[in-house]
Amino acid sequence: MSARDEILARVAEAIDGAAAVAEVDRSYRRTGSLTDAERVARFCERVGEYQADVRRVEGPIAEAVEAVCAERGVESLVVPPALPAAWRPRNVEVVEDDGLEPRTLDELGGALTGCTAAIAETGTIVLTAAPHEGRRAITLVPDLHICVVDETQIYELLPEALAALHRAGLERRPITFISGPSATSDIELSRVEGVHGPRQLTVLITKEQL
Repeated sequence: MSARDEILARVAEAIDGAAAVAEVDRSYRRTGSLTDAERVARFCERVGEYQADVRRVEGPIAEAVEAVCAERGVESLVVPPALPAAWRPRNVEVVEDDGLEPRTLDELGGALTGCTAAIAETGTIVLTAAPHEGRRAITLVPDLHICVVDETQIYELLPEALAALHRAGLERRPITFISGPSATSDIELSRVEGVHGPRQLTVLITKEQL
């Protein structure tokens, strides 16, 4: 008997005769109750708690991106090829991703993308590698990720966001959930940022229809 067969046999023996698994309790909230303004405010509050930089954008998105780059000393941004022209800054070098190597991505100042959805209750951004989001690699390697979120993309609860992904036929896409900049803690709970992704996350909230 192989080690695998032995393990499976032990599992089967352990669960033999066990009581049937109880039905999963699905009495959790599936529909939010906040107004549109409250939902956006909740998202801004929650994503800010993750030490992300959150900005409400009233004017052109490109100008907001330029301001972020100027403040952080960023001179170059990688973008997905399908990123809208109106989002692209004019005084920052814009490099379209055509399968750039990790070393090249690491040399760029940041990444600029859109998103598929956002969740107010948890301050989470949802990426599905859509054309205006690009490969996951471009939001993992550079030190800064600037993400544009339209107010209409913000859902109050996770079940609502998942239902929207299902309606759009995206449930089988590679889905990534981002809650703030990349961070981890050691056994003494010392927070270290930028270990598994960008050390800085700036979220631009707009009213532009994407």
